[in-house]
Amino acid sequence: MRQIIFDTETTGMNETGDNKAEGHRIIEIACVELRNRIPTGNYFHSYFNPQRAVDEQARKIHGLDDGFLAGKPLFSAKLGELEAYLESADELIAHNIAFDRQFFDHELALAERPYTLSDRFTLVDSLRIARARFPGVRNSLDALCKRYGVDNSNRELHGALLDAELLAQVYLKLTGGQSDLLLKPAAPVAGKRSAGPQPAAEAQRHWMKAHIQAEELAAHQEIMKNICAQ
Repeated sequence: MRQIIFDTETTGMNETGDNKAEGHRIIEIACVELRNRIPTGNYFHSYFNPQRAVDEQARKIHGLDDGFLAGKPLFSAKLGELEAYLESADELIAHNIAFDRQFFDHELALAERPYTLSDRFTLVDSLRIARARFPGVRNSLDALCKRYGVDNSNRELHGALLDAELLAQVYLKLTGGQSDLLLKPAAPVAGKRSAGPQPAAEAQRHWMKAHIQAEELAAHQEIMKNICAQ
């Protein structure tokens, strides 16, 4: 079983219609892989130039501004690589996947791809699972991290890679009672995907804090510096 946990950040959203993606674009996407419910360290992550301004309300949530995104690739330029990464997935999992699906399908349409996400993949909504298990209470990613004891202290702003890594930990606890005895994935290397899960001989270890690459941390710190200066 190959499951992909993913998250997106966007330029904002359409507040007046059912399609939240209308008029907006994806500016960041991150995917992390589980094989047989074990994190492998095999991931995909990219920022994108949306060819439009980021709404101020959205910028306050994720900290990604027009200047930072200007030199990033277009979504269409990275789509082939992303499709290759997702190709053999049994399930795609996101928190409130209806939102991410609308944006993903919008990008596919702009790239003239003749399919939607649900045409090719089984889509799983971790928010729906959480609401069924914990009705009547908050089931945001932060709330679930607190409920399950997942360390989200690095989450000052929303970021797709960090959120996907946190959701992977939450999802395993949410769906299987799987607690701390999990294989720790090999540390991801920027631009490189691992060949698969580490051998069992590496021994099982506790979940660690979500791993953030130096390049992403530096970008995050620069974003925070600019926000604080305003």
